[in-house]
Amino acid sequence: MTHQRARAAAAAAVRPGLSLILSTLLVLISVATSANAQTSPRAARRTTANAAAPPAGATAARASQTATVRPRLVLVIVVDQFRADYLERFGDLFAPQGGLRRLARDGAQWTNANYDHMPTYTAPGHATVMTGAWPSETGIIANDWYDRDAGRIVSNASDPEDKPERGRWQLFGGGANERASSPRRLIASTLGDEIRLVNNRSKVIGISSKDRGAILPSGRHANAAYWFSPLTGNMVSTNYYFNELPAWVARYNEARPADKVCGSEWTRLLTGQAAGEYERRAGADAPPWENIATTSDTNTFPHKLPGSPTDADGKCWGMLDYTPFSNDLLVKFAQAAIENEALGSDADTDVLTVSFSANDYVGHRFGPYSQEVMDITLRTDGQIGALLNYVNAKVGLQNTLVAFTADHGVAPIPEHASALGLTGGRIGNTDIMNAARNAVRARFGRKGEDKDSTADYISDTLYNANLFFNTVALKRDGINREEIERVVAEAVLTVPGVNRAFTRTQLETGSISAGDNIGRRVLHGFHPRRSGDVIMVQEPFKYFSEGTFAIPATHGSPYSYDTHVPLIIMGQGVAAGRYAQASTPADIAPTLASILRIQAPSNTVGRVLVEGLSK
Repeated sequence: MTHQRARAAAAAAVRPGLSLILSTLLVLISVATSANAQTSPRAARRTTANAAAPPAGATAARASQTATVRPRLVLVIVVDQFRADYLERFGDLFAPQGGLRRLARDGAQWTNANYDHMPTYTAPGHATVMTGAWPSETGIIANDWYDRDAGRIVSNASDPEDKPERGRWQLFGGGANERASSPRRLIASTLGDEIRLVNNRSKVIGISSKDRGAILPSGRHANAAYWFSPLTGNMVSTNYYFNELPAWVARYNEARPADKVCGSEWTRLLTGQAAGEYERRAGADAPPWENIATTSDTNTFPHKLPGSPTDADGKCWGMLDYTPFSNDLLVKFAQAAIENEALGSDADTDVLTVSFSANDYVGHRFGPYSQEVMDITLRTDGQIGALLNYVNAKVGLQNTLVAFTADHGVAPIPEHASALGLTGGRIGNTDIMNAARNAVRARFGRKGEDKDSTADYISDTLYNANLFFNTVALKRDGINREEIERVVAEAVLTVPGVNRAFTRTQLETGSISAGDNIGRRVLHGFHPRRSGDVIMVQEPFKYFSEGTFAIPATHGSPYSYDTHVPLIIMGQGVAAGRYAQASTPADIAPTLASILRIQAPSNTVGRVLVEGLSK
């Protein structure tokens, strides 16, 4: 007992000293924590991201935790008008280290990916990719559409608050007659928006030659969207995002990279004995159906840009998108964005969307079975490869989640299809309008009248195969909307080449069978406030002709040549391989959200592609 008392007394004597030491340590820890809190968040995360790897003897728990770290960069690549079959038609010609070959080898590839909406245009497709939603949910029903309230055609990226008489948004780097653009017509969140809702330190940037290709995938809360101005040769943006162009973009424009390719010739990539592949796989260089369009360019290789590096103007810049040089410039700008914005440099997941537009321009001009489309496809393989190599050097592909797809496909030139015995042809808008108006007058006109009292029942605007009624005139004369819809739908079906016609009443009441693939795709493209009253679908291989310019090749239909696109996801959490399950580009956003462990975008209808995820 005596020894126990002595030990107790000694312990009591030491306690005050220990308390003083512990108090001092707590103060020091508090000061250190406060100092760290005042460090730049970006710098603090960069220090964490670049910390040394754990030793080989790290515990299994630590290894498991490391495996679930989110990717530092999400890279979404969209190639405008890239059909799924291009991967098969030209895949064996891709470079061993090319981007498309790498994606197909190291990624999860869904071979049966189709858009499930109509029209299959650039803006709806780009909106779907990162919202996971159809045009019926995003509000982006076409590239342009008739706005009933405004009484005019509006663009998908035009701002509803930017009135012609008083501009609200300023375009940085653009021409005097160029209007600014914004994502305000998009009524759904994107993957990037959801990432920034969780962590506003993350950066989201969209890049394309087209404004819609940059703006719609990046979303309403993006840090920036940049696109190319054919009037100035600059990469431009607007004060929707910031009050002036970032210094690095200004420096990029001052270097005049677009001017440096003026006067250049686009020649075939394959040379020597391999050059024979062009005719073997794509036919003659200048078939007669390529003569549809009026253009200053020739139908044969080489294709030369106007001007020179010292004599560059709108003639060159306006033709740039019809060559692969446009995609080359886009890769350089994307690399500059990664470097100057420090994308993927820390633990906060950033998003970069890159949309290659030149493939669409070339496809429209020459058609999907041309040597030009074959060549730009082979070059796109190299361009994506250069981008992936740069990302690997700067961020590490092991830290990057990559998605690759297209916004739509393209149909053969109708004259080409007709020459092959298919049902190719062009449907004139005048024939449609005449059939609709004659039927309306026959049913609702007053007998014996000299003046057509029904003349203002149908709007003069026929756009995106949508007919619009003048609701004021119908109400004035007591015309039943459902009846006039039915009369017009039956009338337009008498026009050769019109395959189906759907009424507003059918679509608003959901009177479409789930097994009706065409009807379902029309329904998914219908928005009550923005779509027309009768929507038509052409027969396969036929085009609706809008305006006086006959475009050689186009897209927009619900048929496989327009809907079937590539879908590849590569990176952490993905099991490489080929998957034949039915899928759509609307599945990309919810799948990426699942991998990132964040909320899917607001209007998502796509599914998580669980079959391609790591177990």
